Amino acid sequence: MKFSGQILKMASQNAQPIQYYLNLSDDLINMNQLIGKKIKMKHVGYECVNCGSEEKIYRMGFCKKCFFESPYASESIIRPELSTAHLGIGERDLAVEESIQLKPHIVYLAYTGDVKVGVTRESQIPTRWIDQGATFALPIARTENRYEAGMIEVAMKEHLADKTNWRKMLEDDFESDLDLTDFREKVKDYFPENFKNFYSGEEDIVKLDFPYQAPEKITSVTLDKNPEFEGVLRGIKGQYLSFDGGNFINVRGHEGYVVEMDILQS
Repeated sequence: MKFSGQILKMASQNAQPIQYYLNLSDDLINMNQLIGKKIKMKHVGYECVNCGSEEKIYRMGFCKKCFFESPYASESIIRPELSTAHLGIGERDLAVEESIQLKPHIVYLAYTGDVKVGVTRESQIPTRWIDQGATFALPIARTENRYEAGMIEVAMKEHLADKTNWRKMLEDDFESDLDLTDFREKVKDYFPENFKNFYSGEEDIVKLDFPYQAPEKITSVTLDKNPEFEGVLRGIKGQYLSFDGGNFINVRGHEGYVVEMDILQS
């Protein structure tokens, strides 16, 4: 069975276990059904996720021009505390930024090998946690816009990590219960005075079940260095495909890459 097209991040459905679908142009491929099968990928080009140009991908699926011009790649996407749409001030495109920033947001704790803090739109739960490979997650604040959530996160970052360590996330196969509520109580005092009213102390912990078992070793594979890759799919966690031999491909890290993919016999 053969497929070809532009890679976008995998879609997911929260189930037992989580169901993953590789978005390859017009095809949505159920990756869970391919676990145990040999997959061959060949990198054949690029297609910017914004403008569709065939220029080399610069970052986040964007060509260089779009990365520095598109509102979907603006600084406030990475650093929500820099959001200005609530003031009526645009960074690159006010209408687009309002559609992103002026929505209810959540500040959360997530366990991805370590406990981290993060921010996302309310509508992106639990997708955001799945994408990060979080085994457990717990909202600690609900805000009216992105700026408010970002300011809380800035205060939390003085005490907790705000980035996922991808290697720790993949090495960890934590199955026991983790009491994030204890962390929530501890960080309550770290909220900025003007944002304490957003604290949410009655949320339930969400546990996520990935189709994954940690291998003995972990090696990152990129299609830049390995334009033709072949391996047996063993599992999926976050946006990582786990192959035999401990090889991993970060699907999100390859957004905008055009590939040919063959499903071979296991």
